[in-house]
Amino acid sequence: MKMCKFLTAVAGLMILSHTAMAAPVDQSLRPQLRSGVPAEKAVSIAGDAAQISSKNMGFQRWLQDFRKRGRAAGISNRTLDQAFRGVRYNADVIQKDRNQSEFTKTLWDYLDSAASDTRVQNGKKALRQHDRTLRAIESKYGVDKEVVAAVWGLESAYGSFRGSINVIEALATLAFDGRRGRFFEKQLIDALKILQSGDTSPKNMTGSWAGAMGHTQFIPSSYLAYAVDFTGDGKRDIWSDNPSDALASTAAYLARFGWTKGQPWGVEVKLPRGFNYALANRKIQKMPSDWARLGVTDMKGRPVRDFGAASVLLPAGAQGAAFLIFKNFSVIERYNTADAYVIGVGHLSDRLKGGPKIQSNWPRGDRALTFAERKEMQKLLTRRGFDTKGVDGKIGPLTIQAVRGYQRTIGMEPDGYASLSILKKLKRN
Repeated sequence: MKMCKFLTAVAGLMILSHTAMAAPVDQSLRPQLRSGVPAEKAVSIAGDAAQISSKNMGFQRWLQDFRKRGRAAGISNRTLDQAFRGVRYNADVIQKDRNQSEFTKTLWDYLDSAASDTRVQNGKKALRQHDRTLRAIESKYGVDKEVVAAVWGLESAYGSFRGSINVIEALATLAFDGRRGRFFEKQLIDALKILQSGDTSPKNMTGSWAGAMGHTQFIPSSYLAYAVDFTGDGKRDIWSDNPSDALASTAAYLARFGWTKGQPWGVEVKLPRGFNYALANRKIQKMPSDWARLGVTDMKGRPVRDFGAASVLLPAGAQGAAFLIFKNFSVIERYNTADAYVIGVGHLSDRLKGGPKIQSNWPRGDRALTFAERKEMQKLLTRRGFDTKGVDGKIGPLTIQAVRGYQRTIGMEPDGYASLSILKKLKRN
């Protein structure tokens, strides 16, 4: 999520998360990328009272130094005093930051939860309950109310899981002792600016351990840039039980990045026999009518309407669903760059409109590669002359291109899908 861009996931078939992705479907489902300490090097802090005491002493000294930087950024002594009253070093926050284990989940398993019957039912109930507000938001910002509701559904289960951690304490702890201190200090200053503006109080400013706040999980910098006061009470209150400001802020964010009213995020399509999989590339765009001339049609065999230029996306390779994706796909990506999240929001919004489930089969016998396996695949591909231009464990365009090159040499469909079977073949040959 660009609103939470420090917690993005790699685009593609893998979902990497420190969240319990197999948890009940009423929880937040934002895919997140762990980019730090491997799980086997997990750090235990919370149980060490002496270490916590020592850390808190250092933390309090850091806070005194930070106050100078805060004042230089325009934060008043009054705001600083109010914000930091009772704030202590939060070992649980550091524990969560450092011990994010890599959790791999396939796209289809993710979508089973993201657009489950329960989540759809709860979403339709939320649409009915907030119909007047959502219609007004759609009218003002031009973003489909079902899309706004789908973001709400994935980010906080329609407001049920907004986070209860003191955001100032969490951000200050991460700025002092986290892996990305400079980033979190910037977020801390922005959070203090929010308090200084009077939009909320330190007590009410709660959220996730990483500082994402409210119904649709804004980080402070994104709040300052995009949050709106839709209720007209003089406050941009994304924390309230009334979700109006949060939902309008989400719509304002999507509109800011170019949401096109009436255009789908994507459409599930059928590919013709003998399809040239090299055309499944985000950089290759054609009008749907042009794709239809190549045999790419909707699931009923009809040309997709010319909503705009579109690309073919194969998130699970030739054995899974195919989509024509439009500009609005990229707009949702500004919220979270994971393909799974974008498809999750888009498909959930379609279901909320009464659309069908994804009709194609998925390769459910497959599993996602671990981070170590993806790095191993990149090494093996490069060793065999299909250079991935680095070994980072991310399945991006260069790795997909390398996989396609390898697939051609062994007589497979060159869909670029970095599957477990490809890794096994690489290891055997």
